[in-house]
Amino acid sequence: MNDKSTDNPEIKNDDYWRDKLSPQQYDICRNKGTEPPFTGEYNAEKREGDYLCACCQTKLFESGSKYDSGSGWPSFYAAAEDQRIAEETDHSRG
Repeated sequence: MNDKSTDNPEIKNDDYWRDKLSPQQYDICRNKGTEPPFTGEYNAEKREGDYLCACCQTKLFESGSKYDSGSGWPSFYAAAEDQRIAEETDHSRG
C-alpha cells in the first residue's frame, strides 16, 4: 500500500470513473452512496495497513486508528492527515 496521490479525481469525467471503478465503488465515491451495514469487506478487517482512496490512492486512514463502533461500517478516530479529509453532515437519511 502507499500514500501517494496519483490522480486528481476532480478533473476526470464520468466515463473515466465508470471504467476505473466497480459499480459499487462508483456509487459510493461519485454519488455519495453507501453499502448496507455489516456487508463491506473492510468492516471486520483486522490486518495492519493503510486505507486508501479508491479513486486516487491517497492514504486516508491507518489501521491503528480503526475501532468497532457497532455501526456496521469501518470507523476511525483519526485521519492519516486531517487536510486530506473533508467532513460533511449527512441529512439525507433522516
